[in-house]
Amino acid sequence: MNPELLASLAVPLPEGRMITSDEGDGDTQPLWLSDSPASGELWTHLCSVHSASGLWPLLLDADEPNDGEFRPWASGELFPERMSSPDAHDPAVLLAQWWEVYTSPDDDDLLTPEERFAVTAPFGRDWPHPARDQEPVAGADEMAAQYARVFVDQHPRSRLGLVAAACGADALTAVGWDGTANYDNDTAKFSAVVRDWESRFGARVVAVGLSTLHLSIAAPPMSTEDALLVAAEHFAFCPDNIWQGSPPYTLDAYAERIRGVNSWDFWWD
Repeated sequence: MNPELLASLAVPLPEGRMITSDEGDGDTQPLWLSDSPASGELWTHLCSVHSASGLWPLLLDADEPNDGEFRPWASGELFPERMSSPDAHDPAVLLAQWWEVYTSPDDDDLLTPEERFAVTAPFGRDWPHPARDQEPVAGADEMAAQYARVFVDQHPRSRLGLVAAACGADALTAVGWDGTANYDNDTAKFSAVVRDWESRFGARVVAVGLSTLHLSIAAPPMSTEDALLVAAEHFAFCPDNIWQGSPPYTLDAYAERIRGVNSWDFWWD
């Protein structure tokens, strides 16, 4: 990040520091991190001036161990040099490819093919297609501001991060976040999908944890049919949301949980 971006920011910031990535020549500093917990109001203010500042705000969630390190953010466990570009990936192709992988039985599978396909019924192993665009129930930035306040209330130790990026989806790649590494260590692929959701569902990247991602949604699926197609996208994007979510562990049950809901949360084991 260019220090001049911070210097030109019209919004007063709390005390903080630049964080250096864990790779490269030591000069890459993709993240500004606050020293104290964030507020939803400050996040909202920074989001509102993003088009002018070029800095996307993130609420950064992590557990602080006894040594006071706010991992991974304060430890420099960021890897922007590893990532490709979101521009290099087609989100529809990615979702179809991931779906094929996660619905394919393997030698170590504890489930029978029938049991595995029951998880993704009624589609089974057949990738349906991306969900249609949804009508917004609120403005995307307004919904993001509401969710930011809720998130801070639920995660009061979250810090504020600033990343030079054109949008929240791109910020995940620019900062070198690797919370999806157990599935794919190129975050740009996930950024490409989130970019698409920003357009189709009014998604905004509000918060990130070590292996979690939290989005506000201004245009959630409202019908059972649409929710089921969105659930299929979520399974391809983050299968642990279904495999290790709330029982029953089926696409149909998950679809009902996200229908009409204005936030999406993802967790990769």
